[in-house]
Amino acid sequence: MFRTHLSVLESSAARFSSSPVFKVPLMDAQTNRLSDWTSITYRQFYEDVLRFAAFWAKELRRNDIPQRSVIGLWIGGFTYVDVLHIYGLSRAGYIPQLFSLRLPNPDVVFELLVKANAKALIFDDTYSDIVQNCHVPIYPAMKGAEEVDAGSEPVPDLPVVTERDISFIFHTSGSTSGSPKLVPCSYRWLDTTVSKSSQISMPRDPARQDVTTWMGSMCHIGQEFMLIGSMQHGSCVIQPTTISFSSEELMDMIQKCGLNRLNQFAAFLATQLQTSRNHPKLLSMLMNLDEVIYSGMPLPRPEQEWALQNNIKLRNLFGSTECGATLISIGGTGSDATLLRPLEGVAYRFVPVDSEESEAGHQSTARLLEFIVSSESGDCPDRSLCGSDSHFRTGDLFQEVTPGRYVFRGRNDDWIKSENSLRCDTKAIEDNVRAMCGDLISQCIVVGTGRPSPVLFIEPAGDMDHDKLKKDIIRKTRHFHSRRYLHERISSAKMIVVVARNTLPRTSTKGNIRRKAVEEAFQSQLDEIYGVSR
Repeated sequence: MFRTHLSVLESSAARFSSSPVFKVPLMDAQTNRLSDWTSITYRQFYEDVLRFAAFWAKELRRNDIPQRSVIGLWIGGFTYVDVLHIYGLSRAGYIPQLFSLRLPNPDVVFELLVKANAKALIFDDTYSDIVQNCHVPIYPAMKGAEEVDAGSEPVPDLPVVTERDISFIFHTSGSTSGSPKLVPCSYRWLDTTVSKSSQISMPRDPARQDVTTWMGSMCHIGQEFMLIGSMQHGSCVIQPTTISFSSEELMDMIQKCGLNRLNQFAAFLATQLQTSRNHPKLLSMLMNLDEVIYSGMPLPRPEQEWALQNNIKLRNLFGSTECGATLISIGGTGSDATLLRPLEGVAYRFVPVDSEESEAGHQSTARLLEFIVSSESGDCPDRSLCGSDSHFRTGDLFQEVTPGRYVFRGRNDDWIKSENSLRCDTKAIEDNVRAMCGDLISQCIVVGTGRPSPVLFIEPAGDMDHDKLKKDIIRKTRHFHSRRYLHERISSAKMIVVVARNTLPRTSTKGNIRRKAVEEAFQSQLDEIYGVSR
């Protein structure tokens, strides 16, 4: 029998009934500042999920929407109540299709609902005004758990499903052809996620409860994965006031909530490590944590070296929306600490690829390998995302340093990852600029790895006023960007940099503009654009 997030919750509610599963922030009513955290037990969480399940079953039945229907959820994904909506809808026998608030365009959301054959949309009240023309029934997502009253409505029995049936529908974090892609997740995939997440969340000391942090939105796979892992071991998850929480709040979580395992996206963790260079107390606290996991993208080398020099127990968790977590670094203080290895119980392949030249413009001295998830692996994604051979080609490139130990060497496509580890299709943006502004520009490239949003570098077609050029580009590309995630948009002239012809770094052989070299050469200018001080 396959395992699910719901079976994990039911089991853990029985085993760890009085232990806290969440600590949620209490905000001062007058100052709106954090005053403390309050605990929610496993038993309360389980009972709240059943109550939400009964409520949504009642509401959806009123519109004759049967179990196993896809229901859109357009919510933040950062609060306890958001988790209750997701788990409650799932426990009611429906398939959640998850949209985060980072996708603010209702037309794109409605199109994705159509593609998934969704029968209803549950939405955050922030979007009340823009969902009124939705083609399916709409329901506001209550913000408080106390607002949900199922009355005497019983919790429905779960429908019978097979491992091939769909449990969730996520979306790629970047847009392709103007829209994210559906990522349907089967029960076979979910069962493998249970197994993999258990490995990642294994406590270092079984005699005490692990306490960790909320990593991102529950509408994306990262936090869904980590919560399933935490629940299996009876661990507790702290909800911060914001995902990019300050070092002061981190220290509060360690002192007041007993946090002993920190999970953060690399860009946010880098900020903590930078602060710790001049903050001995924070550095001491980071050193005493059982584990510091980062994900989403590589940690900048200076921060990685600083952490390892100070014996911070750093581990890199590598993954994707389509597969969840796939690789984990060795950890520790040895020479192999940063090398990645596959998780257990999966079937991965690393296949040599032809590489004419590296981004730096010279022959690679080590063989590049493409990471492929085999069709027989339980975490191989839906067929719609796989090739004709039924395998999933991730597009991620590695080098094998020692047998079974790998170093990430980038991607074979044109995606970058933003500050919160969501993907951005730079090629699509560049192609649109060339199509709409071909008479104005000579060359362009989009950069922004690890930044909140992308920046467009332009070499103009001729002598022209730079401010007018920027405004013309924004005007001509406005429609294209209106359909994209917030982290993919270039909607302000401030995010366009105009440089002289032949200024941008190029490869020596083909003359291709080198994305990474542009980011390095113009780092101070990019820092100024993003308001970063170094």
